[in-house]
Amino acid sequence: MAETMPDISQKVQERKKRWEQFYDLNSSVRFLLKVNYAAEKPERPFPRRDNIPARIEWAWKDYLRQLEQVSWLEDDTIPYLNVFTGTEIFAEAFGCKVHYADDNMPFALPLVQTAAEAEKITIPDYGSTHLADLFYIADELRSRAGNDAVLALVDIQSPMDIAALIWDKNTLYPALIETPEAVLELANKVKVLWFRFLDDWKARYGDPFIAHYPDYYMPYGITLSEDEVGSVNSKMFIEYYLPELVEISEHFGCIGIHCCANARHQWRNFLKIPNLKLLNLVQPKSVIQEAMQFFAPHVAQWHTERLSTLEPGPEKYPAGIHLILDPAAETRQGAIQKAEYFHKFYL
Repeated sequence: MAETMPDISQKVQERKKRWEQFYDLNSSVRFLLKVNYAAEKPERPFPRRDNIPARIEWAWKDYLRQLEQVSWLEDDTIPYLNVFTGTEIFAEAFGCKVHYADDNMPFALPLVQTAAEAEKITIPDYGSTHLADLFYIADELRSRAGNDAVLALVDIQSPMDIAALIWDKNTLYPALIETPEAVLELANKVKVLWFRFLDDWKARYGDPFIAHYPDYYMPYGITLSEDEVGSVNSKMFIEYYLPELVEISEHFGCIGIHCCANARHQWRNFLKIPNLKLLNLVQPKSVIQEAMQFFAPHVAQWHTERLSTLEPGPEKYPAGIHLILDPAAETRQGAIQKAEYFHKFYL
């Protein structure tokens, strides 16, 4: 017999408690499981401005799929409503044109080439930009699912990363050396809009959310992508990037970071960010193995490099690590077997 909604809700609440314990590095909940089972996912439309109804219907169908999956797959996935976007949303709000490919994600085209052009950029009212559409999507999904349904956060980069979308990188990095105050001024303008949007988002939809990438549950705080730090040295990170990350983490209470840059030289600097709860790196296997050892005493981890085949067991990972495992499965039975193995050897 299919499980009822109360049964599913109870399971989801139990999973949320495990996530909360997982982020406490002193707790015994060291491993979480999110089976990567994509066979039944509905086909996702690209996030264009002219297909908002299709995006809402896709997100709703996927949410129902996730709820149904709770009834048969014993992993730690939290079903969520996906307000799916590209990286362009804040840059577009500042006036960048957006390129829409027929077969790929949209992306912002740079607007600024010089410090003088950056100075002319003004902070928009997000209610008059496409950012307002994201509240419309979230409201529509919440009206269907109820206020207890968890929303995924839109694609969020740090203000410095968004500045690097607005300002052509061919001239941005020389400017970061020659006129750093102009780059920081632009990033500060982004930060003003960024905080306004996210403070309103939090006030409207509550603290718990799913990170935009990868899709991990956070009971509080904020998550973002920080990809430009691979292109600067450690001194520049500390001077230009770290202060806003500290401010963001302190403002929201904690932070989770995704970084796909080659940023090995910044690892010690990441540890200077207060209340860093989860780190996701996208790097080759050898780098990920080194990262797991380095960060194990300091922060929970979920790395995008399919190390997590589960076998032979938790002993292959660094002592004390808190890690999300995401083995792939092609069938329901394969997904169930992954979960059974996890429960037998990791719990």
